[in-house]
Amino acid sequence: MTEPFNAPAWLVDRHLNAGLGDRIAYRCLDSAITYSTLATETWRAARMLHELGVGPGDRVLMLVLDEPAFPALYLGAMRVGAVAVPVSTMLRPHDVAVIAADAIPRVVIASRPLEAHMRAAIAAADAAAAGASTAACVGVLVDTAFAAPPLGSPDDDTPRDGSGVLLWSNFIDSREVPSPPTDNRTPGFWLYTSGTTGQPKAAVHTHGDIKGVADTYARSVLAIDPDDVCYSVAKLFFAFGLGNCLFFPLSVGASAVIDPRPPTPAIVADNAQRHQPSLFFAPPGFCAALVDSAVSADTFASLRATVTAGETLPAEVYRRFKERFGVEMLDGIGSTEALHIFISNHPGDVRPGSTGRVVDGYKVRLTDDHGDEIRSASAQGALWVRGPSVTQGYWARPETNKATFLDAWCRTGDVYRRDEEGYYYFVGRNSDMIKAGGIWVSPAEVEAALIEHPGVLEVAVVGGRSAEGLEITVAFVVAAAGHQIDTAALITHCKQRLASFKRPREIFLVDSLPKTATGKIQRFALRTRLEGEVPPAATNLAPSL
Repeated sequence: MTEPFNAPAWLVDRHLNAGLGDRIAYRCLDSAITYSTLATETWRAARMLHELGVGPGDRVLMLVLDEPAFPALYLGAMRVGAVAVPVSTMLRPHDVAVIAADAIPRVVIASRPLEAHMRAAIAAADAAAAGASTAACVGVLVDTAFAAPPLGSPDDDTPRDGSGVLLWSNFIDSREVPSPPTDNRTPGFWLYTSGTTGQPKAAVHTHGDIKGVADTYARSVLAIDPDDVCYSVAKLFFAFGLGNCLFFPLSVGASAVIDPRPPTPAIVADNAQRHQPSLFFAPPGFCAALVDSAVSADTFASLRATVTAGETLPAEVYRRFKERFGVEMLDGIGSTEALHIFISNHPGDVRPGSTGRVVDGYKVRLTDDHGDEIRSASAQGALWVRGPSVTQGYWARPETNKATFLDAWCRTGDVYRRDEEGYYYFVGRNSDMIKAGGIWVSPAEVEAALIEHPGVLEVAVVGGRSAEGLEITVAFVVAAAGHQIDTAALITHCKQRLASFKRPREIFLVDSLPKTATGKIQRFALRTRLEGEVPPAATNLAPSL
């Protein structure tokens, strides 16, 4: 059922109407931005897009760093009925061009360091639209820090930088513009999948999806309130970060910490000590790096919880982090398609190594190879999800939609097992499962065993091929700081914890693991490395007998 609903009005205007305009919405480095200022800047963005001819359904591609201009531009696009399309700022220009050719945006907005990416996107969008009746794509460069300029109109109708690109700083009119009617089913933003399995595709999300994740995970798991301060290592351009530092805090009038710089343990520690967040969000790999770093043990003294997602959180990493920083970790599973976390551990109810229980408001089911639900109390199968934030489908991917979505259910591509108490455990991605010796092997189980070794920081397990062409288990291992890993010792370690058919037959010591912007390990990239005789990043190789 549809009902009138506008996400920017719900996230921002509602708090101004309640007299809370002086509350801090964002903290960025040494700046603090109130809800009143955020509302003004959101209307400035809407006015700019309106003057550029952007209307309902038009795409606004955003290559914007985690600076306060991001929420203003994102919400401003939705105010005029347009579709905001945040794109990873970690991509290369040619990768952005591929997305732009798919989205065909009316406007591309970029932070100054990403100007080359913006120009590549504009060229790709114009080429993809060649012959159509649409106007040429326009570029806008975010050239200044977030500030509230005086009301008025630009002196020049075409405030350009001399090279055909418009400047955000020249658009100073923040008067409200007419907003088209929207409801909870009106498309409001697209999120491109992070590409763990190859070509990204856009999940179409609605205004109502935002309220959907705020009313479920943020309330029932986080119990977020106006006094919370959210800080996310995951950036705003993808689903995890967008929920953490935009949907969740703004839904209750809380505040968020953002930083345009790439996160490092030292930067994160500085922000944590400066801004005293109460909720911290990070992928498991970054949490492992924090444990392995020199940051002080009291760095996260202000936290009431740390949330992890993107990759399964090994029980050993949970133990190390909690022992080091004294903070409970809530691991969960979400997806671009579902917008945020739909199975999670809950405060005071954490099962290390488990993804937790289903979040209130969502339904999940496990199915067999024929798509039939497995109803036994203890089951293993393909994970499906449905709920108030699950995407309507992918943009312009009819065949993929047929394979992925059925009667409001979304096939996640993950394999899970459920215990008799209703806790879920990650087994692997459908494409990541390994059949060694004719028996299915879960990469997650092998990884959990390997990471228990004190010298291991991170590990990824994939399927490879033996000299005879048989499928085998292969492990890529990153050593913890100050450790040199003896592969023979790792083999012994595995023998003590894993059945013979599950043990890795090859172990590669690598400096790092390939990851998406969300922190998910790109196992397809590791499998590609194995196609050569020796993976390029390998420093050692040993058979596991």
